Formats: sequence, C-alpha cells, structure tokens
Amino acid sequence: MTNPNNHVLYTGVTNNLSRRVLEHQQKIHPRSFTAKYNISKLVYYEPFDSINDAISREKQIKGGPRANKLKLIRSINPNFRDLADELW
Repeated sequence: MTNPNNHVLYTGVTNNLSRRVLEHQQKIHPRSFTAKYNISKLVYYEPFDSINDAISREKQIKGGPRANKLKLIRSINPNFRDLADELW
C-alpha cells in the first residue's frame, strides 16, 4: 500500500484483504504507521493459500530495497492506481 502521492510504501500480511484495506482507509488505528503517513491506497497484492508462505513473502519484500518494491508494483500496476476497487 502507499499514500496518495506514492511516496511511502507499506507491506503487510492479512487473512482478509478487503477488511484490512478498509481499516487502513478508515484509520481504525490512529497511531499506526499507515495512519500517520496516510497510507490508504492498495497498489499491489499477492494471494496465498498458506499463511506461512504469505509471511515468508512479506519478509522477503520488506527486506528488499525500495527499488525492488517499486519494480514489483510497476510490473502489474505501472500507474499506481488503487486496486481496492477490484476487491469489492
């Protein structure tokens, strides 16, 4: 996820993407990183059948450089459009 200007990137894992995106958009946790930096736009996601695989992938993405994250996003979403609409 990112903020409206696409400057701040956030990577997370959840078992319910629609719910989690709404929580970020509604700033359910006002002191969280995503609320502080206005992160509300879903620009990339990967579905997994296994939570262990999802957590491993999250760690891999988080541990990589910003350039790799941007390349990953641009591979499926070159204009950084909000993909949340695809979830509903």
